[in-house]
Amino acid sequence: MTKVFVIILSWNVKKDTVETINSLLKSGINNFSLKIVVVDNGSTDGSAREIAKLFKTSKIKKGITTKLIELDKNLGFAEGNNVGIRYSLDSKADYVVLLNDDTLVDSKMLINLLAEIKKYKDAGAISPKIYFAKGYEFHKRYISSDLGKIIWYAGGNIDWDNVYGSNHGVDEVDVGQFDKVSETDFTTGCCVIFPRKVLTDVGLYDKRYFAYMEDADLSQRMKNAGWKVLYSPRAHLWHKVSQSSGIGSDLNDYFLTRNRMLFGMRYARLRTKIALLRESFKLLFTGRKWQKIGIRDYYLGRFGKGSWK
Repeated sequence: MTKVFVIILSWNVKKDTVETINSLLKSGINNFSLKIVVVDNGSTDGSAREIAKLFKTSKIKKGITTKLIELDKNLGFAEGNNVGIRYSLDSKADYVVLLNDDTLVDSKMLINLLAEIKKYKDAGAISPKIYFAKGYEFHKRYISSDLGKIIWYAGGNIDWDNVYGSNHGVDEVDVGQFDKVSETDFTTGCCVIFPRKVLTDVGLYDKRYFAYMEDADLSQRMKNAGWKVLYSPRAHLWHKVSQSSGIGSDLNDYFLTRNRMLFGMRYARLRTKIALLRESFKLLFTGRKWQKIGIRDYYLGRFGKGSWK
């Protein structure tokens, strides 16, 4: 029987993680077994204790098993997920799904996502359609009947002239405009499925990124190895999109500034690399505090958590 492992990286959002797990426990199972692996990334809010209690007391349907892995410290999004991926591969997983700890999944999401990855034999990764969870939209201009149908991700593209990624369909009401399977520049770590053979071929997330752009990096490595990276609308879920780490926040300034250099100098064309170098020198003098630190750390080779507080 096909073994599907779903990895949820949990960090200090106890209530959201429990809601994510509960939605996943309602998943339909069709000719595959499901193992839910929660990696607690050094949470300090009692998340691990609450998750362990949930696993112990919940009535879990046949075909679903659970595992909690507790880390002593926050390893970041990239390496925290890698811990779960390595456990899954060591446990003979056929497919690995990554799922954010602030999502709510459709009951048929796994069935549909698995069907798609089996259908497209040359796919290295597939991400599904992702909606904003109700009340978590960027804007408040929608009528009530639209809520739950506002798109957050329907594939994405990288602006290779400026080395920025953007999601397709953000803030649009879903009326079927993104209902075709398509190649995408990157899958999102919010929810993505990988076949075992691809992870063993290409490798896992690059832990140097810590957070931000590790999914774009892995997608690019897959493409370079000959695998396709796809978006599929057949499966969907809802994401409680965080507002706290948006453009202009200290966290965003540091990791996006540093990691954009790391990604761009690895994959962009020569003209763009030259532009990045020029921009980096300008940011060293005129950027915001954490942009300056991010550029400095790039040149000093301080990756992973780096200088982040």
